[in-house]
Amino acid sequence: MKSNQIFKLMILTVLALTGCEKANIDVDTSAVDGSAIGEVSGVWAKGSTQVIKGDIVIPEGKTLTIEEGVTVLMDTVAKPEIIIKGNLYALGTTENPIKFTVNDFYKTPLTKFGKLWGGILAGPTCEELVLDHVILEYGGAKTSDASTSVKMGLYKVAGESLPALWFANARGRLVVQNSTIRNFQEDCTYIEGGRIIFANNVFYTTGVTGGEAMNFKSGCLADIAYNLVYSTNTNALKLSNTGDKTPQTYIIAYNNTMVNTGWRRPTAKGGSIWLESTVRADLYNNLFANTRFGVKRDPKKPEDNRSAYSNNWYYGFDQATVNQFQPSGDIVGGKNDVISNVAGANDPKFVNYPLNTAVTNADFNTAWDFHLQGNSPALGKGITNFTRHHQAGIIMKNGITYSSPSPSTFVGAYGTKI
Repeated sequence: MKSNQIFKLMILTVLALTGCEKANIDVDTSAVDGSAIGEVSGVWAKGSTQVIKGDIVIPEGKTLTIEEGVTVLMDTVAKPEIIIKGNLYALGTTENPIKFTVNDFYKTPLTKFGKLWGGILAGPTCEELVLDHVILEYGGAKTSDASTSVKMGLYKVAGESLPALWFANARGRLVVQNSTIRNFQEDCTYIEGGRIIFANNVFYTTGVTGGEAMNFKSGCLADIAYNLVYSTNTNALKLSNTGDKTPQTYIIAYNNTMVNTGWRRPTAKGGSIWLESTVRADLYNNLFANTRFGVKRDPKKPEDNRSAYSNNWYYGFDQATVNQFQPSGDIVGGKNDVISNVAGANDPKFVNYPLNTAVTNADFNTAWDFHLQGNSPALGKGITNFTRHHQAGIIMKNGITYSSPSPSTFVGAYGTKI
């Protein structure tokens, strides 16, 4: 490590130790490289580095816009939380994503499940939140009685591992697209209401004793499409109407790829997609590869009977996996689903992924390619004749409209490579 990096780490440690009180102490809202603790708003300029020394709060009625290429560097001693009472627009690009991260020195095999900072927590007064081309990594620290989120009555209670993202406004608007969430302790997202689009995201290396990639509670109207979820501890999607919010949660999930999910938490709820508490769910064109179970319901709290399932694809490398796909009282079978009966049948033919990879493996190889080969039997097996919640778009106050992507005739998140 370069000497200036070591010096910087020493300074950050001293600052954190001398400022243990969380949040609302001091703030530098410079548009260029800066540091922050306390209330923030305005613009973090393209390509800048923002060092977060303690919990930060976007006040109600205020907005923080983060431009492309910004690195948000979290202090690993203070383990900051980002509290959003106003609005947040994190607007990266393919070439210049925004990173919420820690210094590379702390990224080791021993910290692959994070806990090095908190998470992004958007309370009931947050009207709009956009994460576009954003990388969230190495968070999920546990709360304490001193945590700003606990003092404000947000999320749950002290002692909980924070998700990468929590959102809790049933009248709010939430868009997460083209983003990566990785190296988190438990849940990636925990959503309690809103008009929502989750599209073209990647989730991996998350969850030690529990945790979903996308966890939805009551009050959500969400379109979930073209996401890749690899080896979450529990489910790729947990869909529930638990809570007292209106409207009833209604999730339309289509063209997602789920691989090896659920095996590191071998309980009733560990699998791929979990349905409960009168949630309404429409599931189309999803690809399940070596997941523990297919779509599974809670028999004691089943889903809304208007839910629809069609044209989903199931592959299992071994017979034990295949057996757990078969429709039964709590395993859902859909119209025109392709469900293996024999190990190895219905190989989707990924471009580059060894299908015999251990199902408990949580480490993701970025060289893997989950596009479909030109001779994949999963091509042309999807349907497109269904309506999405937000195909006309969600219009944000910053003038940008976000629309849920159109479905495709291939199954899974990726067709053939262009």
